[in-house]
Amino acid sequence: MSSVSGKSHHSRSSSRVSSVNNPSDTEDRLAHSSDESEGEVRGNARSPPRSPRRQSEARSRQVALPSRLISSTGGRYIPPAAKRRMLAEAAGANKESDEAMQRENWELLKKRINGPINKVNTANIKDIVVELFSANLIRGRGLFCRSVMRAQSLSSSFTPVYAALVAVINTKLPVVGDLLVTRLVLQFRRAFNRDDKERCISTAMFLAHLTNQRVAHEVLAFQLVSLLLETPTDDSVEVAVSFMREVGAFLLDAAPRVLNAVFDTFRSILHEADIDKRVQYMIEVLFQVRRDGFKNSPIIPEGLDLVEEDEQIVHEVALDDDDLEAQDELNVFAADNDFAENEQKYNAVKSEILGESEDSESGHGSESDSGSGSESESGTEGDSESEESDG
Repeated sequence: MSSVSGKSHHSRSSSRVSSVNNPSDTEDRLAHSSDESEGEVRGNARSPPRSPRRQSEARSRQVALPSRLISSTGGRYIPPAAKRRMLAEAAGANKESDEAMQRENWELLKKRINGPINKVNTANIKDIVVELFSANLIRGRGLFCRSVMRAQSLSSSFTPVYAALVAVINTKLPVVGDLLVTRLVLQFRRAFNRDDKERCISTAMFLAHLTNQRVAHEVLAFQLVSLLLETPTDDSVEVAVSFMREVGAFLLDAAPRVLNAVFDTFRSILHEADIDKRVQYMIEVLFQVRRDGFKNSPIIPEGLDLVEEDEQIVHEVALDDDDLEAQDELNVFAADNDFAENEQKYNAVKSEILGESEDSESGHGSESDSGSGSESESGTEGDSESEESDG
């Protein structure tokens, strides 16, 4: 018995030794086993497939892995503390990428607002209105007000155009018109306290045309001219005369008693106040303009009467309001936690304003993007100059 086992052990040892010494034999055996495996696979391929019932039973017999082992690491177990740290890092990375995307959108919004405002005129104002509505004016209302105020101060001859543009936007987005009137009132008060005559004249002119367009209330016009004539000086009277030339036709039609009271004050200044001869002559010319019915200063110039009377929204902002806020924080970028939702809301508002369908909206948006890209330089330049002016 032992001799047989010894022989068997000796034969197995000798076979292992021979396989080591003869690698060709080993390769033959491996090739043979591979052929047998392929034959089994081919045999299985020829066998009929299992029925759906058997397949479901086979799946039910499979052991489900714990959910904690199924992760992005390929089933490797992650300790809870490490998993929380990984999730926090992923959330931080997503937040940073989302904020970068919002900042890029903000820069594009600047260009889409500054560009059209810089090129608006009587001929293209209707197209500019559509282009501006395609941008998110709710989020960019601070940018819009700052841009249009800067453009008006640099090009006072276009003041009626800017006022008409604001009047149209105010009918659909009154929050924009209210913010603009508030900022103009605050700007006028600052300029008046600093004796900045040029800024007072440009701001008063803008408020006059916004009054003509029924964006600002006529009470504000009366308060403004009363403040200027309360303690008359050469500069304050000059500003008041410039203001009345622009808003006089509207007051003559809407509030003739207010206009009479203002001109009575001018008359007493002309005869009693110690003012320069040049300013006296300006007052006399203003009386002549009134006698002519302000024919050279119409309420709304031709081509800019774009808003129906029943669509006008008048903001009753007073000159002596103590709770006025310029909301300067709207001029700078701030991350929005509900950015996607707010963008969808404005897209719905935009579609309602412009009468767009969902299909045509995407096409119009791409056209607006391409158009705004052509104005990128002017928009960026305007924004930087505005920041210097505010500073």
